[in-house]
Amino acid sequence: MTDMFSDMSTPWSERLLAGGLHPPATEADVRLLEERLGVELPGGYRQFLLFSDGWGDCCLLRAGEAGWLRDLEPLAAEVWSGAESGKVRSVPDELYLVYGEEQESVNLRREYVPDTLLIGRWDDGMVLLNPHVRTAEGEWEAWYLASWVPGARRYRCFWDLIGNERVTRR
Repeated sequence: MTDMFSDMSTPWSERLLAGGLHPPATEADVRLLEERLGVELPGGYRQFLLFSDGWGDCCLLRAGEAGWLRDLEPLAAEVWSGAESGKVRSVPDELYLVYGEEQESVNLRREYVPDTLLIGRWDDGMVLLNPHVRTAEGEWEAWYLASWVPGARRYRCFWDLIGNERVTRR
């Protein structure tokens, strides 16, 4: 994982430094978050916290602030999951497991929303990690969920989301 972080941090390190990196979380901080959540964090996000415990006051939360969406934002979890309407359509894999420009953000598995991990807030949206969809390396799918996005922008992992959002926000 260290190599991945080195490779990924180089292109955007200047932007991160300008945007308010925090001192690193300690291993104990990260373990405490994992214990509180009852899961082992995906390597990429865990690695980021050990490099910087959050990013700015608006972007990525500190380890002590991250948590399950259903606990931190219960109304958002309910609304985005479609639970209040009782109408949740199942999205087949061939539509859901599409990333990049071919992805249609409306193909969101709303039933996953309450179980996502809230790790940040950008603009008027939320940065989430989805433990239901994992790469072969154990990375969790990452989402950018905002009221102006029909569905969610989904990425294979935390680093893909960070890299993409960095490019689109320049």
